[in-house]
Amino acid sequence: MDSNEWRQEQQRLDLVVGKLEARIVELEPKISQLREQAADIRKRFWDEVTVNTSTDEDFEETFFTINQQTAVLSERERSHGRLLQQWKNMNRLLPSPYFGRVDFQEEGQGITEQVYIGVSSFVDADGLSFLVYDWRTPMASLYYDYPPGEAAFETPGGRITGTMKLKRQYQIRDGHLHNVFDSSITIGDQLLQQVLGQGADAQMKSIVGTIQKEQNAIIRNDNSQMLIVQGAAGSGKTSAALQRVAYLLYKHRERLTADQIVLFSPNPMFNSYVSTVLPELGEENMQQTTFQEYLDNWLASTFRLEDPFDQIEYVLTEQQTLGYEARMNGIQYKASKAYLQALRGYSLWLVKEGMRFDDIRFRDRVLIPGEQIKEKFYSYDSSIRLTNRIALVQKWLLQELTRLEKEEQEASWVQEELNYLDSEQYAEVFNMLHKEQGVFDFAEKYARIYEILHNQRRPDESDFDFAEREEELLSRMIVKEEFKPLRRSVKQFSFIDMVGLYSQLFRDEAAYREMTNEAEVPELWAEICRQTQEKLGRKELYYEDATPYLYLKELVEGARTNTQVRHIFIDEGQDYSMFQYEFLKRLFPRARMTVLGDFGQAIFTQATNLHGMDSPLIQLYGEAATSQFLLIRSYRSTRPIVEFTKSLLPGGDAIVPFDRSGRKPSLLKMECSEKRAERIAADLAALQAEGCTSIAVITKTAAESREAYETLTAGGSKELWLITKNTPTFEKGTLVIPAYLAKGVEFDAVLIYDASPQSFDRESERKLFYTACTRAMHRLLLYTTGEWTPFVQAVDPSLYELV
Repeated sequence: MDSNEWRQEQQRLDLVVGKLEARIVELEPKISQLREQAADIRKRFWDEVTVNTSTDEDFEETFFTINQQTAVLSERERSHGRLLQQWKNMNRLLPSPYFGRVDFQEEGQGITEQVYIGVSSFVDADGLSFLVYDWRTPMASLYYDYPPGEAAFETPGGRITGTMKLKRQYQIRDGHLHNVFDSSITIGDQLLQQVLGQGADAQMKSIVGTIQKEQNAIIRNDNSQMLIVQGAAGSGKTSAALQRVAYLLYKHRERLTADQIVLFSPNPMFNSYVSTVLPELGEENMQQTTFQEYLDNWLASTFRLEDPFDQIEYVLTEQQTLGYEARMNGIQYKASKAYLQALRGYSLWLVKEGMRFDDIRFRDRVLIPGEQIKEKFYSYDSSIRLTNRIALVQKWLLQELTRLEKEEQEASWVQEELNYLDSEQYAEVFNMLHKEQGVFDFAEKYARIYEILHNQRRPDESDFDFAEREEELLSRMIVKEEFKPLRRSVKQFSFIDMVGLYSQLFRDEAAYREMTNEAEVPELWAEICRQTQEKLGRKELYYEDATPYLYLKELVEGARTNTQVRHIFIDEGQDYSMFQYEFLKRLFPRARMTVLGDFGQAIFTQATNLHGMDSPLIQLYGEAATSQFLLIRSYRSTRPIVEFTKSLLPGGDAIVPFDRSGRKPSLLKMECSEKRAERIAADLAALQAEGCTSIAVITKTAAESREAYETLTAGGSKELWLITKNTPTFEKGTLVIPAYLAKGVEFDAVLIYDASPQSFDRESERKLFYTACTRAMHRLLLYTTGEWTPFVQAVDPSLYELV
């Protein structure tokens, strides 16, 4: 670019910055004025309204006055909100108004339009000329999808074709032009190199300036019910998903809000890591949760739940314990499609026999026996579905409670309760009687009682009638209050013995086959049954049983659904079982699903294969409604780190590293654990001195993390932060963290605390080791006090350096 063209670009930038500044200054007093007006209307709302309901005309006038004041207030608040959002968008643009430009000539038109692209739109004062186009507009897709030449983009009115004359990328800081790149590809390597070369941060950043073509296809897909994204570690899956949320909120802003989108994260800490991306783009954050939080919400009152991190700790550390193999078989089976079908078969069997109900008890006695409820259940026509029969039983029970409640009013305990009622309860009954009879007012009633008590007159028959009626009402009130919990529990289906129904499945193999119509059961089924029933007997639930238990509960009671949610995003989707996917589909019947994951990082036993025609996820919505994307380019790590890590994985040759230079991974063999701690402490200090602000010492398990933290701290390492499953937020600094909690997060440098066979030896641990190593952006260091894990021994020595 010659100096004249550079000058023209800077002049254009200065023009946009100047107009942004002028518009911001212009908006500020308007925003302040509207805010004050809205506050003043709220403060004086009732001063402007005369409430008069004497006649129909007065009531109507009052109604319209209130409506008018409400409309004025709403209009002021809407105007204030609209201008405030514009002001925020302009302030967001001010430091860097745009990052890209395409010059596009539509077919059949003689004019070439210059399209500058930024994080939001900015229109000139005439209201027609776009100085900056929002990256989510249809025309902006040209920048991500095409090199100069023939190009096209989709609009609501149809496809627009033409020729891209120029594609240019900018680096702008604080309103000044720093770099300009003309590119024949989506994002020039120079710009992406600089972005990727920056340090890791405590929060994920927006990538709208560096979105790749394959990521753009994911972001703008608006047709599929199920969107599956299988991507290598560091391929930008999560980043693309968050930009997708921003795109959906922009495109459907008239009918889609942030609270209609739910992101299921791998752990609570990850929620804080991604929490700033959408606000950076001017959008509200969607709902963020974990699947475990959902399970806790529905089951924690009944069971003490195991979470997935406790489960993986068991898998990684308890290989030598009795019953381990059976537990592993149980974990796999209870996550399978076969078990899903078994529970469906079980629900059909329950229509004929085997239902279990709890007694409904009241004041230490059985009010309605469970056997009576069972008889009522099976008295209904056999053609009635299970959930419909339960609804009929529920209705019958509520009627029975009404009848029994009336009978209970004569019980002796009610008379005893009457002696301990307080004055408020008496006053309530007096009020009821006053309304009922319309004879006595309170003053007269109290006067008559006073006269009787002080022998100033003799009581007559009406006084006794009143007293009897009073006692009847008080008795009714006492019993009604006592029966409230019973009614509530019936409405919540507490009369069903769900724990017994689930436990019944694990009596023995023959019974299981009969109840579920399943021909095959996993090996060591008797031990699986013993473990499951023992856990249930302690009011505890394995993680692998939690979703099947909830699924069975819904097969019996009827599905709970949320029809407001329209989009579900599932990160680390390979770690969800088919049970969980089926359950989420039933829970959110009107929602589309976006699943992100990497089968190479499938560290949980119940993993689901995401990609390919044999993926079970395709069956959820059908092949026609499902789109699959495969991201093979890894951007997170330097080329030497990617070359090393992909060699750890069977089939890893398909992963393509982005060409960013850096040091090879360093392998350090120490004499003993004390020497290792000393060396790690020295390496941490050196990395910090180099400018690494986000460093992770990654271990295999939580117990090893605690040990490493204590050893390093005792050895002099300072400002270490131990990460556990309960850590709520992600911060910069030096962390000691188990590998399974580091998923989805990246660090400037990663130190693998123990890369020996003692930590990583079994084939089932390969993906966990790969996951740990792929967290590194710039530096990767591995330590051992003995031999190297077989996964490292199999790596070509040219891909690392021995220190």
